[in-house]
Amino acid sequence: MRRSQIHFFWRDRSVGKRFRTGVSLHSHTLHSEESLAFIPRYTAGIPLVSDAIRHQARRYRAVTGRSLDFSRGFWRPPLAPREAYDLEKRQVREKVGVEALVSLTDHDDIQAGSVLRVVEPHVPVSVEWTVPFGPTFFHIGVHNLPPQRAVALMPELAAFTAAPSKARLGELLAALDELPEVLMAMNHPLWDEARIGTEEHAQLVGRFLERFGERVHALELNGMRSWRENRRVIWLAKHSGHTLVSGGDRHGLEPNANLNLTNARSFPEFVAEVRGDGISEILFMPQYREPLRVRMIETMRDAVRNYADLPVGRRRWSDRVFYKLNDGTVKPLSAYWHGDGPWPVKWFLGGLRAMTSQQVRTALCFALADPQEARL
Repeated sequence: MRRSQIHFFWRDRSVGKRFRTGVSLHSHTLHSEESLAFIPRYTAGIPLVSDAIRHQARRYRAVTGRSLDFSRGFWRPPLAPREAYDLEKRQVREKVGVEALVSLTDHDDIQAGSVLRVVEPHVPVSVEWTVPFGPTFFHIGVHNLPPQRAVALMPELAAFTAAPSKARLGELLAALDELPEVLMAMNHPLWDEARIGTEEHAQLVGRFLERFGERVHALELNGMRSWRENRRVIWLAKHSGHTLVSGGDRHGLEPNANLNLTNARSFPEFVAEVRGDGISEILFMPQYREPLRVRMIETMRDAVRNYADLPVGRRRWSDRVFYKLNDGTVKPLSAYWHGDGPWPVKWFLGGLRAMTSQQVRTALCFALADPQEARL
């Protein structure tokens, strides 16, 4: 029997007293590559920021004769594995008041958990696996891989991502499902990240679950997706028979906006609770109520901040943002300019950094408020 319970921290701040542990699932470190393609979509209509981007695009076309292709660029989140782990752990301990388990899931990369296990043997080795499926793709959170098996499995998962095959997908999902300590969650399942159309993407999700759903243990309620979309995931889980789990999807300095609560003492115990008993207690944190677009802009701001306390090579934002040239060469923006670069870029960065002003942030929260978020 599946039982997924949802709690809201702003309604009951004592909810943590009924549990022993808070589980932070799905967050990213500097080992993830994050596409810049989302920038024009999420900044459209936002004063200063959207104007700066449009001006930069016009200037680029005037100089090169080509459109500025944001999909060629990518950035790496600012936090290293230890910094990300400590951020998530601190929120669970200080705000919820319970012990913490943290599963870091970089895109198609297990370095974060593998590195942390050198000094923290209980840290799970996890990954967010990219699964192409027809014209779209899904992200599967694979949590708590056996460390020795993980090293051998990753090249196989990467080979499928590069050259997908439905037969091979079934084999890989079956192999992962046979590992009893592994938890597989379909992350933000209804997010049309490939932009093929919301309805077509949802239909493909249905086909995927019809064929492979018994190998997937849970569907994720995502801390960086709207409540409107998460409600559809709740409906989907009821009809597919899947348990729901949390997934904060943190990329910047804001800790995960939702967590799982459990009385398990270890990650394998938590996996057994979700996989075996179908029990999942999800807690949405206060930051989830804030306008999603404001939170996305703040993640972008975190990506383009300079951090004096980080090691050399990560301090400047231009060391963490990369662009692929026509010949396939990938270089950080710091290889092309010093400081913040040309003045249109400085204007763009100035718009983002204005978010540090409480007055600007308050005005944006008011302007971009979603009625559904406000009613939570």
